[in-house]
Amino acid sequence: MSVTYIADHIFDGETLRQDVPVTVSDGRIVAFEGCAGAEEIRLHGMLAPGFVDVQVNGGGGYLFNNAPDLETLKVMGAAHAAFGTTGFMPTLVTDDIAVMQQAADAVAVALAQNLPGVLGIHFEGPHLAGARKGIHPENHIRELSEQELIVYARNDLGDKMITLAPETVAPDVIAVLVGLGVKVCLGHSNADYETTQAALAAGATGFTHLFNAMSRLNSRDPGMVGAALLDPDSWCGIILDGHHVHAGTARLAHHAKPKGKMMLVTDAMSLIGTQEESFPFFGELIFRDGDRLANGDGVLAGSHLDMTTAVRNAVTYLGIEYEEALRMASLYPAEFLGQDQTRGRLTVGGAADFILMKDDRTIQGTWIGGKKVFKKI
Repeated sequence: MSVTYIADHIFDGETLRQDVPVTVSDGRIVAFEGCAGAEEIRLHGMLAPGFVDVQVNGGGGYLFNNAPDLETLKVMGAAHAAFGTTGFMPTLVTDDIAVMQQAADAVAVALAQNLPGVLGIHFEGPHLAGARKGIHPENHIRELSEQELIVYARNDLGDKMITLAPETVAPDVIAVLVGLGVKVCLGHSNADYETTQAALAAGATGFTHLFNAMSRLNSRDPGMVGAALLDPDSWCGIILDGHHVHAGTARLAHHAKPKGKMMLVTDAMSLIGTQEESFPFFGELIFRDGDRLANGDGVLAGSHLDMTTAVRNAVTYLGIEYEEALRMASLYPAEFLGQDQTRGRLTVGGAADFILMKDDRTIQGTWIGGKKVFKKI
């Protein structure tokens, strides 16, 4: 059955339009006009592409590491859909090989069942630098072995991402990963500028949470931050929660990178969509203080950030128009994943993944594959 949605405004990922019908059939956008026999639904607000988040550790009270199964993915997807996310990369932080295999199996099942929102899997670690580990468990940080490579080589995981420290993984190994269809991101690293450049030359295309847990920009050593800002082809994820990166620093980075190469990520943990104030993480508790997450020592532990808030913060911190902030949450991460022909924009033939926003920029409804998965009561 076809449905034609007529909203007050439509932002298609490029331009803002008024009173343009959007007809959906079989999970795809089939026309920007009404179609004979289609049910018509009037929507008050603005339709826009759904958000794509490439770093989601948890939501709805579930953390992927703590329960790497299909139920966790369902709950995570529903929690983030309430904030406009229609596609996400479940993210597993550094853990043992058995947990990595379980997480991969869960994602494979989710994709086989067309679970709404799941695009693939992001392994954040375990091949990191201990000096920049953040809250990643040091006892699980290790060199890349054949066991992990078998997981990374799987062809049933959708989009595959790995965050690694290039001083622990040689350029020829990075090239192997890229050859396996893996998006290699650099982070949790103390690598110098030259080592980072070598990783980029080997095929790395992204940087995980720019500035955080990476070697800093200095006058005599540009570090990983300098390499990230100077490279015109790579994408930088950034956490705009007011805790991970100062607004001035974020604005400077936004000016340095070419347009379209900085994308919003949440790095969200399990508490999104709940009123809970703590959760277990590798034998310790992570506490929420307002919208800041930290362990007992005060070390930042992911974020309590949703994509709707990240978009609003981008406007405030970066001094950009709202439409550009929307692109940073939808089109640009879709381009990073190579999915921009079907996601991150509203286009004929593309996925019917979109959100409805009121004038106050709150999410009123979320559709994935043409099916409403969230409606504000």
